[in-house]
Amino acid sequence: MPHYDLVIVGTGSGNSILGPDFAGKKTAIVEKGTFGGTCLNVGCIPTKMFVYAADVAYTPSHSSKYGVDEELKGVRWRDIRDRIFGRIDPIAAGGAEYRRSHEDNANVDVYEGTGRFTGHKELRVSFADGRPDEVLSADRFVLAAGGRPVIPEIPGLDAVDYHTSDTVMRLDELPERIVILGGGYIAAEFAHVFASFGVHVTLVNRSGRLLRSEDDDVSERFTELASERFDVRLDRKTVRARKTDSGVALDLEGPQGAETVEGDLLLIATGRKPNSDLLDVAATGVTTLDSGHVVVDDYQETAVEGIYALGDLSSPHELKHVANHEARVVQHNLLHPGERITADHRFVPHAVFTHPQVASVGLTERKARALGVSYVVSKQDYAGIAYGWAMEDTTGFAKLLADPATGQLLGAHIIGPQASSVIQPLIQAMSFGLDARSMARGQYWIHPAMPELIENALLNLPLD
Repeated sequence: MPHYDLVIVGTGSGNSILGPDFAGKKTAIVEKGTFGGTCLNVGCIPTKMFVYAADVAYTPSHSSKYGVDEELKGVRWRDIRDRIFGRIDPIAAGGAEYRRSHEDNANVDVYEGTGRFTGHKELRVSFADGRPDEVLSADRFVLAAGGRPVIPEIPGLDAVDYHTSDTVMRLDELPERIVILGGGYIAAEFAHVFASFGVHVTLVNRSGRLLRSEDDDVSERFTELASERFDVRLDRKTVRARKTDSGVALDLEGPQGAETVEGDLLLIATGRKPNSDLLDVAATGVTTLDSGHVVVDDYQETAVEGIYALGDLSSPHELKHVANHEARVVQHNLLHPGERITADHRFVPHAVFTHPQVASVGLTERKARALGVSYVVSKQDYAGIAYGWAMEDTTGFAKLLADPATGQLLGAHIIGPQASSVIQPLIQAMSFGLDARSMARGQYWIHPAMPELIENALLNLPLD
């Protein structure tokens, strides 16, 4: 049984932990899939590259309101796909090769197989090529094994062909019709992508709103706009999945009774879950929540001393920028056990790269009420700023929540063009304790630029 100073399970953000400071330690990396993890291979990066192409393809459908008559002549799906993965796949392969053979990794062993704990700090690795299993032990472990798509229990689903976000981006041909099961960020982003490329999109959602985890005003506005663009079926229970001559059908129960939707392709986008069960973390004493997320303390350490966890395996945020932050915390704590630092999850932002974009940080109004937090609210429409006039945007807005006594921002929620960028000054203000009045009046705001949306929203807050 080979024994290591450190074993890292997963090569997403976990892979970034090993640097020159670990050169004198005997380490191992275990990866069951493709090097680089979710973000690089099946998540943030390829999806946003598809989204950018979709944004370009979508432009002609609304360019006439600017006096510009454009026409979408066609979409070369394979060219789009191959441009994206032609860039990503070599990065994944290069990362694996670097860890396997570069002189910087002389003390690093790479195990490309599936790891599963069999005892206290003992990990059995199984290989797809039939090689005998190997059992590794280590003084310290970092668990960064990510997550995977949730597949709902629907009668007949196991007998039909379907895709998840892990597979749908590798299609050889665009379908004419796609049914997307789900109403969260994955469903919203892929609905925009496929609709922009000319595919008829049907969204099937079990609740009454899309993006329901967002602030209610944002969720309601997005649901309204999405319903104008896609065939949106809300408050639907999926009773059965069936094969058809052309693809797949879902039998539904909804407010008007039984109905059926059909498509050439079915995309399951009902969320993701952590891979803690595949690792059998309980066998080494690591505990999990009911959701499957590994329990960690403020130092990112699990219930077992010397075993740390990070990223989608332990974080309910399931965001790459959170995983990267946690990896930096874990790296420091491994190198400086007597001077450990804590992770900071106070102001974690996120964005949904659909159309229109959505971005958020801090408390929603619903959460503030549930917590009994005192707050005031302001809203600013894109239509009320000069750049909003230029874009003819009549649906987007920013919504801010602030403490009425101190003016400290409690939450920010934006739906509209470039929301993921426009929100950044608010994240900065919350992170560094800058109050709304000081932020609004203590600096120049470029006119007539999009950040005036934030300036006006700050000035609109009813503060003393």
